[in-house]
Amino acid sequence: MKILLYSMNFTPELVGIGKYSGEMAQWLHAKGHAVRVIASPPFFPHWAPFEGHSAWAYRKTDWNGITVWRAPTWVPARPRALARMVHLFSFMLSSMPLLFGQVRWKPDLVFVVEPPLFCAPAVLFFSRMLGIKSWLHIQDYEVDAAFDLGLVRGARVRRFALSAERWLLSRFSRVSTISAAMLDKARNKGIDAARLVLLPNWVDVRSIYPHAAAAPGTGDGAKGYRDMLGIPDDAVVVLYAGSLGNKQGIEVLAEAAGRLAAARHIHFVLCGNGPSREPLKAACAGLDHVHFLDLQPAERLNELLGMADIHVLPQRADAADLVMPSKLGGMLASGKAVIVTAHAGTELSNVVSGRGLVVAPGDADALAEAIAQLATSRPQREAMGAAGRSFAETELDQNAILQRLERELLRCLAD
Repeated sequence: MKILLYSMNFTPELVGIGKYSGEMAQWLHAKGHAVRVIASPPFFPHWAPFEGHSAWAYRKTDWNGITVWRAPTWVPARPRALARMVHLFSFMLSSMPLLFGQVRWKPDLVFVVEPPLFCAPAVLFFSRMLGIKSWLHIQDYEVDAAFDLGLVRGARVRRFALSAERWLLSRFSRVSTISAAMLDKARNKGIDAARLVLLPNWVDVRSIYPHAAAAPGTGDGAKGYRDMLGIPDDAVVVLYAGSLGNKQGIEVLAEAAGRLAAARHIHFVLCGNGPSREPLKAACAGLDHVHFLDLQPAERLNELLGMADIHVLPQRADAADLVMPSKLGGMLASGKAVIVTAHAGTELSNVVSGRGLVVAPGDADALAEAIAQLATSRPQREAMGAAGRSFAETELDQNAILQRLERELLRCLAD
């Protein structure tokens, strides 16, 4: 197959959409498929172009045998509502020449990742013009999220946006998304079930696995992180690792840490970057049991996750079932207990139930109580961690999911 991957976020971004788009492209290329990529300069989660990349210039590079075109994209330092819209729109405009530059190559299929949905009209036109297949993969329902999170307001604007989204989605050869609840939402938007594909965010269970702490004094593995941060060997570590953005409801972690300040054996490690990092650090000022880390290299992810005794995953209530946090797979694969903030009946709650604890979004008291409960019960933590690991191995294995994707791509071309 000749596959054109049109994904704003792409490797070397270590978290979120860029991570999965990069791994997918690499896997398909290794299977012998011809893959080309159109992307923006890498910027997430720092919201600044990575060193060696420009926000203002077109660039063509070879990445492990895959040709990658970078489209100039305006990257706001503070990604608020209007700035984020301009950011997405700038990528859509600048990337269109790259898209139509692929006419002579004539891919068999264009695989476009949402967000941004702005790119969908050009992809549909390009696909119809060449008589090829089009595939939309939804990582976030950005239209619903923009209104539900209060980034955009107005009943008339919402009706128009949802109507336009429905029209666009109905014209793709295939529409995939990352959870059962998000698949149901696509079905409710009028997409024929025969064109829907479940494609969850995966985890490499061979790279992320239950991590035994290194022997004292070796400076290796999870023990190395504890030594670096000055965390005692017998402390219980509560870890959040991921982007620090406005969909996470991350402020509840600072509130829970404050309520547990007297529990000297419980340490919080908050690892990541994003627009909410500085406000979070300010909220944790004076809490010496809270430690901050920048986003860590991919090759150290297993060590980082292995440092935890408890993983925490906060999520805003109004983002429920609009997104499925990609970081959850690594948490479960690490074999450690997980605490999430979600309402009962949501996809996130259903996945974690039995493999961790679920508390109401925004409830710092409930979150602190859940942390304290698991901190005092190692057997409970280990049982939940084992259940999470088993789920990751059977439902989230990278190779199994990408083999399923390959089969669906071939079916799409054969239709």
